Amino acid sequence: MRIASLRRRPNIPALDLGGWAKPEPSPSWEAFAPVPPGWLQRKFGGAQRYEAALRQAESDFARAQADHQHRETQRQMRVIEARQAHQRKVAEAERETAKYNSHLKAMEAGLRSGDRHAVSEYMDLVLRASPYPEGFPNQRRAGYVPESSLLAVEWYLPPPEVVPAHKLYKHVKTRKAVEPTIRPASEARQLYQRVIAQISLRTLREVFQADPNDLISTVVFNGLVRAVDPVTGQQIEPHLITLRATREQFSALVLNEPKFNPVECVRRHFHAVVSPHPDELVPVEPVMPFSMADPRIVDPIDIISDIDKRPNLLDLHPKEFEAFIQNLFSRMGFDTKLYQASGDGGVDCVAYDPHPIKGGKFIVQAKLYTKTVAPTHVRDLYGTVQHEGATKGIMITTSGYGPDSYKFANGKPLNLIDGAGLLALCHQHNIPARILNRGLKKR
Repeated sequence: MRIASLRRRPNIPALDLGGWAKPEPSPSWEAFAPVPPGWLQRKFGGAQRYEAALRQAESDFARAQADHQHRETQRQMRVIEARQAHQRKVAEAERETAKYNSHLKAMEAGLRSGDRHAVSEYMDLVLRASPYPEGFPNQRRAGYVPESSLLAVEWYLPPPEVVPAHKLYKHVKTRKAVEPTIRPASEARQLYQRVIAQISLRTLREVFQADPNDLISTVVFNGLVRAVDPVTGQQIEPHLITLRATREQFSALVLNEPKFNPVECVRRHFHAVVSPHPDELVPVEPVMPFSMADPRIVDPIDIISDIDKRPNLLDLHPKEFEAFIQNLFSRMGFDTKLYQASGDGGVDCVAYDPHPIKGGKFIVQAKLYTKTVAPTHVRDLYGTVQHEGATKGIMITTSGYGPDSYKFANGKPLNLIDGAGLLALCHQHNIPARILNRGLKKR
């Protein structure tokens, strides 16, 4: 989809005057004029009667003319009012179109510069324009993170009931009836997994193809569904599929291979997590919450504002930044310990999550950077996680990551949080912060 294809022309409504369009014919004297009497009628008083009839006809004709003139005046007033109303509609349509096209022009300029909001809005338009079968939800959101050239997509999937409950219908001759065959639960589950895997792959293709300036190197896809918990009766929105894919990874796929298995592809190639029982609404943990890329939450990091008095994280010293991260994790409910500068073995902070299932020991590294974090740092973090016997490694930076870092982290117990994600976490936990790059060279 190109921006030019989205431009609109004013939708000018046709002027419909209805019954007021044409004036009614003027009264005709011939319709009123009495018939003159013949010579025989004149002999028997016809002349007097004709004169009386003529005077009455002239009076009726004059009244008809006056009534016609009144109606014509009313008609012309209605026409003037209708034309004025039409002109107002035309002007409003032209204003709205000009406003819309002006917004598209600004969006196009934003796309050239890689503006967070412009790219997010453009990808919103691309995804919402993608046709799907009737009954599929049309709610989709995109959030662009320029620091990591990453696009996060939140996609509402069709419910499991989209897979027909009946596998086939059989005609029973003896009973002269058509009977359905129930689809096995395992088959329905596999079909639904294929549906959501295919949606994710199609979305990746549409995003990478629509990216006008190769601004997006990595896509996070989170597919969730609106449903009612059969146990509690409450509205829930569990994630049923989550993955992270780089452009390089996706370009290697051959999607038209006859034996192509979309579920195995997303699992093995992108290390996607697909719900093992999506029909039972068993949720999965997103590789990256959409809130960490939502442009409505995350402020652009390169906008200077003298009014914004939130602390600028790039003004901190590295150890101050580490302490800030420790405070953030404490606010998030972790039991944290800040390591000393020397002999930390690549550990800035250790966070313990007491949750009996999802919890454990998390190794946290804080990178106060203004440039993209090198993949070697991500590999080093993974080595530290293994050496420390930790559950997960978390790297947080004020900048971003490249596709090689995300590719390496896929399928490993690593969380990479860039500047946008950091600001989103701060916003979520009421910690005032911003990232304003003034050209500092923090390391």
